[in-house]
Amino acid sequence: MKLSRRSIAAGALAMPLIARAQSWPARTIRLVVPFPPAGTTDIIARIVAEPLGQALGQTVVIENRGGAAGNLGADLVAKADPDGYTLLMTTIGTGAINYALYPQLPWKPSDLTAVSLITTVPNVIMSANALPVKTLGELVALAKSKPGELTIGSSGNGTSLHMTGELLKLVTGIDMIHVPFRGAGPMLTELIAGRVDAAVDNLPSALGHIKDGRVRALAVTETKRAPTLPDVPTTAEAGLPQVEATAWFGIQAPARTPPEIIAKIAEASDKVAHMPETAEKIRQQGGAPVGGTAESFQTFIDAEIRKWADVVKRAGTKIE
Repeated sequence: MKLSRRSIAAGALAMPLIARAQSWPARTIRLVVPFPPAGTTDIIARIVAEPLGQALGQTVVIENRGGAAGNLGADLVAKADPDGYTLLMTTIGTGAINYALYPQLPWKPSDLTAVSLITTVPNVIMSANALPVKTLGELVALAKSKPGELTIGSSGNGTSLHMTGELLKLVTGIDMIHVPFRGAGPMLTELIAGRVDAAVDNLPSALGHIKDGRVRALAVTETKRAPTLPDVPTTAEAGLPQVEATAWFGIQAPARTPPEIIAKIAEASDKVAHMPETAEKIRQQGGAPVGGTAESFQTFIDAEIRKWADVVKRAGTKIE
């Protein structure tokens, strides 16, 4: 059989990738966290980085590249060399919501490929202790009595926390002023000080403040109560079942990363998510360890993109 020049050229280009896949990993792997330190994405990444490195036989280092609701870090990974040495700790925001929220993103969903879903985590709606409310229903009633006066914070424009707040406003018809911060840490500082009336956060980064009584948890945004906050009702129990938003965290890689490398990382990630010590650390943060294959995670991401595109459209939210 005679090969065309195009076939020969394609084969030549593929050879380096095949060789790299066979010898991978040969050096340190970079796990990009697209948010500042101390937030939930960073917490989950630091729980899994060391055991993931041990499972793969190489060190996994965390690199925080926060900014623009995770878009800066996600764009960096989307444009990185697809050799398995640059990975993204992706979230519900960078993996799903942002595609509908930011019409001018410099990358598209097909520029990243799924590796493994690490954990799902409930969001929690909180109020400042100074605010005279003790339930989500009371917050809604107070907001209705003072339209446009109360504030609700999030860790940034376009984050899943921002969109959870928008979903709350959409479902209840309340008018609260969204106050975006550069990460969960600054937002919680302002909530504790009472300079923000309410806020939405991922449970892991808020949990310590809630347990210490520095802020008041009103509801978790899942269908079941969080084991780490058994006395806090769900939004469904508060009469708002439509306000359901489960945050999630997983690993993505640049598109065109060799399938053999993706499979190795996915297998190691699944193993790490179910290690007793790692799984317990995730549960202590209010999360549920998941794991699984790259294929199952990609199917999950595709469904989340469709779900949140509908929420963004209904809320009429766009960020340029």
